[in-house]
Amino acid sequence: MPCQLSVNVNAIAYLRNRRDLPWPSLEELSRVALDAGAHGITVHPRPDERHIRRTDVTALVTMLRKDWPGREFNIEGYPDERFLQLVEVEKPDQVTLVPDDPSQSTSDHGWDFAKDGARLKDIIARLHRSKFRVSLFVDPDPAAPAKAKAVGADRVEIYTGPYGGAFDPALMQREFDKVVATGKAAEQAGVGLNAGHDLTRENLPRLVAALPNLAEVSIGHAITADALMMGMGETVRLFRKAIA
Repeated sequence: MPCQLSVNVNAIAYLRNRRDLPWPSLEELSRVALDAGAHGITVHPRPDERHIRRTDVTALVTMLRKDWPGREFNIEGYPDERFLQLVEVEKPDQVTLVPDDPSQSTSDHGWDFAKDGARLKDIIARLHRSKFRVSLFVDPDPAAPAKAKAVGADRVEIYTGPYGGAFDPALMQREFDKVVATGKAAEQAGVGLNAGHDLTRENLPRLVAALPNLAEVSIGHAITADALMMGMGETVRLFRKAIA
């Protein structure tokens, strides 16, 4: 299967929340993205609702189920009880567990399996009882996929921020090599592969070419930034071309 594109709409919600107004509309921009060929929509609700709100989750999953059957809804978040209850009510296709502190502006590291492995195993078992696909956010470390598999994960999402944020060619190559090694280790471990963070139309093609097993990329900031200039529909089409 070719790599799929999930559009993260957190940045759109953050822009909307600057004012007490209903625009930009997450639902309408998600429709534009899906119409342009996005495989799914990703949200990352946080306890303070500084971007995605609980009501957004309900509205988006309702829209997807009604008007876009077959497209995927992915909820990311730190697995406290409030988050797990939200997931169990809204029933996404995929749940991506991240080790965020609530005060973080964005995800910036993967799980520490030595510290959190036992708890993750119990949480994943709970999510599997509801038939959710579970992905774990991991650092670009070839040892991580086997550890994720051991606690029950179906997929891993490699944190690609160090690769995407590297502008020195030598550093970029080192970070690229780490991501690729981790992606290949995921295939060997028998877990699916996702990736996300600071991925752009410029740095995606070589990553997709190097990892034929890459199932999904989740992208928000770069898509939102490009959409301000080119519109959401054209931006999604260009990102799909970049991963084709």
